Amino acid sequence: MGATSYLTLLTALSVFTALFAILYQAYLASNDLKKLTLILQNLKKLEQEFPVNKPRVAIGYGSCSDLYVKAVDFLNFTTSLEELLHQTSFNVDDINTENDFLQSFAYYFQRGAAAERFTTNKAMFRKLVTQAKKSFNAEPRWALGGNAPVIASRLAAEGADVMLGAKMSLKLKTHLNPDIHLTGSLIDDDDIHLILEYKTGDEWGTLRTPRANRYILHNDHHNPFISSLEELEQALPEFDPHLFVVSGLQMMDNFVYDQGVREDRIEKVCNQMQTQSSDTLVHFEMASFVELEFLQLLLHKIVPYSDSIGMNEQELDNLQQVLDTGKISLVADSNPRVAQSLDQARHVFKMLNEDYFKNYLAEKQRRLLSRIHLHTLAYQAILVVKDGKWNNTKNAAAKASLTAHRHVCASTIVNPDAAYRLLDDSFATSTEYGAARIPFSEHDPVSCWNETIAINDHKQLDVEICVAPVLICKIAKQTAGAGDNISAAGLILQI
Repeated sequence: MGATSYLTLLTALSVFTALFAILYQAYLASNDLKKLTLILQNLKKLEQEFPVNKPRVAIGYGSCSDLYVKAVDFLNFTTSLEELLHQTSFNVDDINTENDFLQSFAYYFQRGAAAERFTTNKAMFRKLVTQAKKSFNAEPRWALGGNAPVIASRLAAEGADVMLGAKMSLKLKTHLNPDIHLTGSLIDDDDIHLILEYKTGDEWGTLRTPRANRYILHNDHHNPFISSLEELEQALPEFDPHLFVVSGLQMMDNFVYDQGVREDRIEKVCNQMQTQSSDTLVHFEMASFVELEFLQLLLHKIVPYSDSIGMNEQELDNLQQVLDTGKISLVADSNPRVAQSLDQARHVFKMLNEDYFKNYLAEKQRRLLSRIHLHTLAYQAILVVKDGKWNNTKNAAAKASLTAHRHVCASTIVNPDAAYRLLDDSFATSTEYGAARIPFSEHDPVSCWNETIAINDHKQLDVEICVAPVLICKIAKQTAGAGDNISAAGLILQI
């Protein structure tokens, strides 16, 4: 065979190999799409299985006006920033200058971790807001913000009768669902949150983020004082809610108060929780906290009077670290394995309920922690005490999963073509040796099982745990507010 024949054969083999690779990739993509479509169909069946019976839900506290920008387009990277961002000795949460802000943003951005931080520098914050409004390439947009209004809006859209404890301007109120009962009085100027959003793989200089997320900067002056509390207090008895949601307390984190002011306001929140009927379930929505003293105050005054806690993987890790070591955890794995997260959730559940049984006789207003909802990029995990007041756990996990996609994709439709799945084809229920391994099924995508968790030598609690895959949005349109929407969607089917 001559050289020309060899070249012809090699060319033919190369073309065949390339064509085979293309066809094989198309086959895999088609197979993945079929699986995602089947998962979606079965998640929707679970979501729609039970009607919502218009429960009454009261929610506090506060509101704000959110200004969204695309982070990497708003923060122009220059070579002079390179040395600044690679300094190792700086406090990522003490933000007094623009350099502090850039270093803090870079710290969380390169880890793909959500962050919400307060700055004491009012002039700098106003300058950044002004720049953001004019940064047209960063596509600035305004929206109703604050944990409480976002949760309220989602619950109202899902069919709940909602009362919201928040003060806002007349202009901001026009963005609120008119069916929501607003108890707070009108104010002239709203607190503003500057929200810097980024997508998976976004690059800022030499930094690249592993996942879509957001960094929030604020300089609030209304929310840190929970100024809507008293007006909500007056309306609560007549409303008689089935569920009371406490949120937005992170606005008090790292804020400088006169002595005793913060403790007094938290004490009033605590009293509001304690005076709720035993028939009213109480949910505490966690957030990003960086001040150890404040988180310990919440563990003493807020968590013991909560039936349920909602959080993401960063917040769960932070809570566990504080309980175990008395130290704050700034960031955690942004995409933790199921087994790792469930171990953390069990540990937090055990520790908080040990405290409940230890102190219940002395203080009967305390509540058993009977529900934990963990929302991550790849999955939703809900743990509830069996035979209690929380219903439809499997359905709630499915609804939370679908809501995650809808919110991040900014669409009411879940399109399998716009989604992908990170949850493995099987997962371990714990990192402990010999732990059960659960296979994932497209036909039954939400996995649920029963366990018994020993609280102490004399007490144990039977629990149900459900894990649902998230059909992750390929191109994230919005990440801020995702946790609030997800938590609300899970709650609406469980009360």
